[in-house]
Amino acid sequence: MILCNLPVLLAERRMKVADLIRMTGISKSTVHKIYNEQTSRIDFDTMDKICEALDIEVGDLFTYVPNESLDKEK
Repeated sequence: MILCNLPVLLAERRMKVADLIRMTGISKSTVHKIYNEQTSRIDFDTMDKICEALDIEVGDLFTYVPNESLDKEK
């Protein structure tokens, strides 16, 4: 499973979703879907804008957790 670290990254920077929207020009609905992990698709342009705005690498934005690890937690 791929987990999005956007909430943590924004919190670390004391930023709100609205700040990221202003910085990137990404639509409010798209940022909220990414923030709340309600989307299974994020295009490269969107990832590029987020990484540039937050000065991060793509690997900082996402974390891979093997599905087996999630099954063991249940």
